[in-house]
Amino acid sequence: MLLVVVFCFLGSCMIRPHEGQSEEVDSVEGPIRASERDPRYFEYKGEPIVLITSAEHYGAVLNLDFDYVRYLDTLQADGLNYTRAFTGSYVEREGSFGIKNNSLAPAKEKLIAPWTRSDQPGYIHGGNKFDLNQWDPAYFERLHDFLSKAEERGIIVEITLFSSIYSDAYWQFSPLHPNNNVNYAEPIPHTRVNTLDNGPILAVQERMVRKLVRELNQHNNFFFEIQNEPYADHPETTIPINPFLQDWRENWMNRVDLATRESLDWQDKIAEIITSEESSLPQKHLIAQNFCNFRYRLNRISERISIMNFHYAYPEAVTWNYYRNKIAGFDESGFSGSDDDVYRRQAWRFILAGGAIFNNLDYSFYPGFEDGTGPNEAPGGGGPALRKQLKVLKDFIHDLPFTNMGPNDSIVRMAPGANIQGLSAHGLAYAIFIESVQDTVALTLNLRGAGYRAEWIDTRTGEVLKQESIENPWRPVVQSPPFDGDIALKITYPPEE
Repeated sequence: MLLVVVFCFLGSCMIRPHEGQSEEVDSVEGPIRASERDPRYFEYKGEPIVLITSAEHYGAVLNLDFDYVRYLDTLQADGLNYTRAFTGSYVEREGSFGIKNNSLAPAKEKLIAPWTRSDQPGYIHGGNKFDLNQWDPAYFERLHDFLSKAEERGIIVEITLFSSIYSDAYWQFSPLHPNNNVNYAEPIPHTRVNTLDNGPILAVQERMVRKLVRELNQHNNFFFEIQNEPYADHPETTIPINPFLQDWRENWMNRVDLATRESLDWQDKIAEIITSEESSLPQKHLIAQNFCNFRYRLNRISERISIMNFHYAYPEAVTWNYYRNKIAGFDESGFSGSDDDVYRRQAWRFILAGGAIFNNLDYSFYPGFEDGTGPNEAPGGGGPALRKQLKVLKDFIHDLPFTNMGPNDSIVRMAPGANIQGLSAHGLAYAIFIESVQDTVALTLNLRGAGYRAEWIDTRTGEVLKQESIENPWRPVVQSPPFDGDIALKITYPPEE
């Protein structure tokens, strides 16, 4: 059972700058950026934003069967504002990771990539091999159109340049594999592809990155991610999530893997290429780095990196790295069943810990079902109901002065039978997330004074379930109405009449 609490004082959620910052922050046009008020959040078109979505499996551009306009229309209608897109340097095959319908696994001859096809047959999944020295204008036209259509709908895009390849079976489908192009024949194992020791591939990767940086510089609604799940190419196992389970070294879902030095050096090189190429261009874009699953106190972050991405993230991924003053993203969910409650709870926990991105991997989107109503036959969740619930969270956080708020679990003095996660701005606004197995929860709050107005809100629908006043000036106690799963409480100090 989950509970969220919000307090707003002085009649409205006024924005108070952090110490050392001015009252006014200029409205700046241009690419999405880290907020000047708090670099742990985004700013876009002069307004702070949090990115919350339930999005397709990253193949919207590279899969010619995928109707991305219909998909973007669906995200907009559902009130969500974020998606990821892979470039085509990595693709999957049918059935990958137990996914029956997968937008990242194009049908035969339906892959489009940055490089044009040659006149030689032999790509493993139909059609001619690629010529890595020639760009495909149709690909870049599709990519430009995708970003433009997304911007028209208020959707931010993460452009993920590369991905872990996981195994030789996946490597065989990449245009970079020597069997799939006419440019080189040197055998390269999949474990070396995303390292500096990758033979002729490094030059191809650099040309691709520089081309994408130049092509996309005009767009405002995107940022780059260097590599998806680099720790899968070169895992360096660190610590278990639950040390009481004996098989944690064999179970990736119970251990934190970090990328090796070889991987990190290559990622640093890609980040350097992005910033070098943009140095002479009009606009500068943020760069994200995917560090690990779950949680970790990061020990190496380049100054070029503004976004710390985690998959299947715990709130500690935010709070343990909060002092770094960088954006924290929960950039992929899944492998926790198909129940909406699981992913809704993950989203509330992470965002109310101070996170700025939540992306549920939504397996109801794939070719033929770009409206997100497809049967979910995959190791994750998604669908219309969950997207509506995530919109409640998106609206909730945007109603708060979140760029002035920070993680704070001491907002509640007593909450018997409950666990909490909270954000606060002292004397301004508070948000608390509570989990409990009880049907109702009583909270003793750290408030002074009386006369507060409370509204209990259903986080599935946004409906106000109960209104009340808080009159006890010394030990303010609020009692939730009966609820199942999660609920939000907004408390304000009404203005004088």
